[in-house]
Amino acid sequence: MVRYKVTLTEEEREQLQSIMYKGKHTSQQFRNACILLNSDESPKSKKKSNEQIAQVLHINPKTVERVKQRFVEEGFDQCMDRKPYPKKGPLKTDGDFEAHLIALSCSEAPEGYARWSLRLLADKMVELKYADNISHETVRQVLKKTKSNRGESKVG
Repeated sequence: MVRYKVTLTEEEREQLQSIMYKGKHTSQQFRNACILLNSDESPKSKKKSNEQIAQVLHINPKTVERVKQRFVEEGFDQCMDRKPYPKKGPLKTDGDFEAHLIALSCSEAPEGYARWSLRLLADKMVELKYADNISHETVRQVLKKTKSNRGESKVG
């Protein structure tokens, strides 16, 4: 297992101490500051083991190791902030697609079927070239937004 060595500069140590003792900060910033201060291996500090730090903070030692790894690999600023979530891809549906899907779901079901299934609707939308490919789950999510009832004619 790779052990990451945290050596803080004087400026970084001061920033971490200000997070610990001054101002308003998130709990994650406070926790990471505490981990880094206690993991510091510079001559001016007393290094503690991952297990000791984890026990004091009531967290898993693996969390301590991940914070140290992020500090070493990505830097001080990246270590203190939350990782950004990955961006979602482009939307597969738009208003035009939704309108055609709702109209199709309200129409008569294909021969041999009592009503439209989500998979049938998805296949028909691809067949009619409203989408290159679409999953039945996307169809479900679009139809869920509407107040149409695909079941019986009476509601309630």
